[in-house]
Amino acid sequence: MTARPWLLCLATAWLAGCQYLPEQLQSSPSGPSPLQSPTAGSALCHAELPDFDNVPCLLDDWVAFGLASQRGDRVWREATLTRLGGDTTERRLARAVLLAWGDERQWNRASELYKAHLHGAPTDLQPLLRYWLNELEGRRRLAGQLAESRGQHQAIVEENEALTEELEAMAEKLEQLTAIEQSINLRQQNE
Repeated sequence: MTARPWLLCLATAWLAGCQYLPEQLQSSPSGPSPLQSPTAGSALCHAELPDFDNVPCLLDDWVAFGLASQRGDRVWREATLTRLGGDTTERRLARAVLLAWGDERQWNRASELYKAHLHGAPTDLQPLLRYWLNELEGRRRLAGQLAESRGQHQAIVEENEALTEELEAMAEKLEQLTAIEQSINLRQQNE
């Protein structure tokens, strides 16, 4: 009787697989598990300001900084921008990432920084930065199209107002001509 529950538990564990075993039992004595590696996003990664020095965390740090730039408000961006002083390629690219999520006036500067310093980034990071540059260029293009359509809309509204005024003036002249015609007709009938 007591063997049956044990066999049932063993069969369940065997069918369920190893993913339900504790992590310490799964890790090999040769090194840390993938969950403990720096590339998996542990505490060793996600520096506050990204750089090119920590190669295992390169993508994680830059992605985290990009997300922080996207989510940050204007005050955070300005404070971080002052901390990103310097003329190194990594600082200029970090400023590009930061400015890309600022207001539309900063997008041109971000695009210039991306284009000028993208080639200086590590090869593992270049696809991500190229993607961000393309996304920024797409936003700039859409903003340009929006501004153009707003300009066209404003021109159409102004033209419509001018035509409305012209139509009102013509209607007023038509009423005056109709009144003159009626008065002429009345004189002719009275004679």
